[in-house]
Amino acid sequence: MHFIDDKLKEECGVIGVYVKDENLAARLAYYGLYALQHRGQESAGITVNNEGVLESAKGMGLVSEIFDEQRLSTLKGNIAIGHVRYSTSGDKEIENCQPVTAKSKFGQIALAHNGNLTNSEGLRDMLEEDGAVFHTNIDSESILKLIARQYRRGIEIALKHTISLIKGGYALIVTTKQQLIGVRDPHGLRPLCLGQRADGSYILASESCALDVIDAEFIRDIEPGEVVIIDENGLKSIPATHWGQKNLCVFELIYLARPDSTIDDFSVFEFRRKSGEILANEFKAQADIVIPVPDSGIPAAIGFANASGIPYMEGLVKNRYVGRTFIQPTQELRETAVKLKLSPLRFNLKDKRVIMIDDSIVRGTTSKRIVEQVKKAGAKEVHLCITSPPVKYSCYYGIDTPSRKHLIGAVKSIDEIREYLGADSLTYLSLAGLSEACNGEDGFCRACFNGKYPIEVPMEPNKIEESINA
Repeated sequence: MHFIDDKLKEECGVIGVYVKDENLAARLAYYGLYALQHRGQESAGITVNNEGVLESAKGMGLVSEIFDEQRLSTLKGNIAIGHVRYSTSGDKEIENCQPVTAKSKFGQIALAHNGNLTNSEGLRDMLEEDGAVFHTNIDSESILKLIARQYRRGIEIALKHTISLIKGGYALIVTTKQQLIGVRDPHGLRPLCLGQRADGSYILASESCALDVIDAEFIRDIEPGEVVIIDENGLKSIPATHWGQKNLCVFELIYLARPDSTIDDFSVFEFRRKSGEILANEFKAQADIVIPVPDSGIPAAIGFANASGIPYMEGLVKNRYVGRTFIQPTQELRETAVKLKLSPLRFNLKDKRVIMIDDSIVRGTTSKRIVEQVKKAGAKEVHLCITSPPVKYSCYYGIDTPSRKHLIGAVKSIDEIREYLGADSLTYLSLAGLSEACNGEDGFCRACFNGKYPIEVPMEPNKIEESINA
């Protein structure tokens, strides 16, 4: 079991680099992956393209644990694609690390994939019946094999054919021969952006924070359904071949993305700050201080404090040397792990009526322990405010979520949740408030809150049956 039980697990992060200097591409990809580490901590990998010859380095663990100067110095090529992974499909094994590669008589191909396919089982069955041999159990390999099978007809046709067959949320970065390619799903569920360095190098990345660290200027977001092909002639954009309404996963803004990123014209920090302001207007509290659950709760707590006039204070100190997937096998040790991760500032909390801001509650277990910690530190009252509506439905597009029976928002009323957590009050941001934070725009997937899935979802007994019977 993972230490942070109350959070939806990040999907993955991808980056692609096209430069002239064969010694630079892998290093830029490395720094970009470092900036995207929050999107996956289980494995990381980089594949370089040296005049059509691919070489990969990947492994289990953090970027800093896998790559060092010696390893990076061996990765030469003017194109590099990289990946950090939190598994949403496939086992947590070394063979499932990305990028994934394929060979054909028409050349080698490598792919890095962020997201999840809803028709992966059907695609795999079809490919295996046609004689395909799989070396992983991740849906990304099915995408790669579909591209490779049509590659003889040209990469544009191969990509169009593949996009017509795959369903779900995805951002793809591909390298083949002398090309770097980016693809975003027709609904724009998963983010992908484009940047350029002063030397003319192009960068594709899951988030703009990866561009900043390698001195690339943010150009724009890749549009839903768009394909961009980068080669020695520059950049070519191929618009979506069929219509799809934009449905960016709203949890990118609520929790998943780094606050210094911009996604589809939304500043993540400003979105979270505004959510806090809206929540303060929905919950008129009598309290002494506002504290965040770090780190994602900080911008919202600032917004809540500004709108309510209640002072912002730090109430919890985060130990940044405890990993997100800190694992302990027993309930008692998991409770100890919470204390290792977050420590209360007793001086700030003692005898105070506290408003505690967090972004979401999934199972409720960690939130319960944090409330207990704050009260043990001397807080007279703890009012828990969540800057999103209750999570009631599972995600199928690239975020690892439990089945509905494990989502506390699906099985308990708000008052029952409050009682379980031991909070004096519990307030969620309303769906209307979330819409206001989104500037009233409709281009967001909110299925985890309202069950309205923009793409058909698989009939998986462990998740969907509870949705049907709800």
